[in-house]
Amino acid sequence: MTLPSSRLSRRSMFSAALSLGAATVLPTAAATGAARAATGSRRSDGRDGATAPRITDCAGWGAREASEEVVVLDTRPERIIVHHTASANVTDYSQRRAHALARAIQRFHMDTQGWIDTGQHFTVSRGAFVLEGRHHSLAALEAGDRLVRGAHCVGQNSVAIGIENEGTYTTEEPPAAQFSALADLCAQVCRQYDVPPSEIYGHRDFNSTACPGDRLHAMLPRLRQDVARRLGSAQPVGLPRWPVDLPVDWPADPAAPARSLAEYLPPGLLDPVRAL
Repeated sequence: MTLPSSRLSRRSMFSAALSLGAATVLPTAAATGAARAATGSRRSDGRDGATAPRITDCAGWGAREASEEVVVLDTRPERIIVHHTASANVTDYSQRRAHALARAIQRFHMDTQGWIDTGQHFTVSRGAFVLEGRHHSLAALEAGDRLVRGAHCVGQNSVAIGIENEGTYTTEEPPAAQFSALADLCAQVCRQYDVPPSEIYGHRDFNSTACPGDRLHAMLPRLRQDVARRLGSAQPVGLPRWPVDLPVDWPADPAAPARSLAEYLPPGLLDPVRAL
């Protein structure tokens, strides 16, 4: 995800922040479909007429205004970078939880990190809700010809879409509904920007971090293939085309243990959950 200056363990700090009191709702296919019809979200057709996933915009989850103008680049992204929040793998799959998470991330990024807005472009909750992160990211995606400059991966913020996934996926996989929503979103990004499915990476592929967790990172080949199928191709997806302009903190040996960058929210930031 984002790269705060602190090197504290993000999971130990973040787990306490997400001890929420909202009711547990397990995501079934029907429940997920109903959830995506919630107020504050919108769905539009892609450039080829395909139906896009429903995405809640910043106004829909109660975002603050950015502290200064968000930079919108007149270029398309070259790739997608997948992250995880390294937060507790809660069983609160509600829309209320998803909105609270988005607000908490923005508060931390703006008030603690001093950034102008949320760092990533989009967030996928464990309940399969898809939310806009940084302002104007959804409008840019719908236009298909511009990119909001993010703050989610050193060296890639002007060339890559950052997608945050709620949870910690070091020893377990994300819920099926969440992974499916991630694939839907990635397919829409690929469709709108002509990004090939092979250009889907994990955060650790560019920076020295455990993100997006061993299990989710191991699922990236499956994610690329799922995205390709959503785009109408049954052909095997090739390996990523590794960029040559990697930042200096990228590990020389990707298989070596990565140091844990701090990607956490301070304890109590989401407690209690604040409704809109």
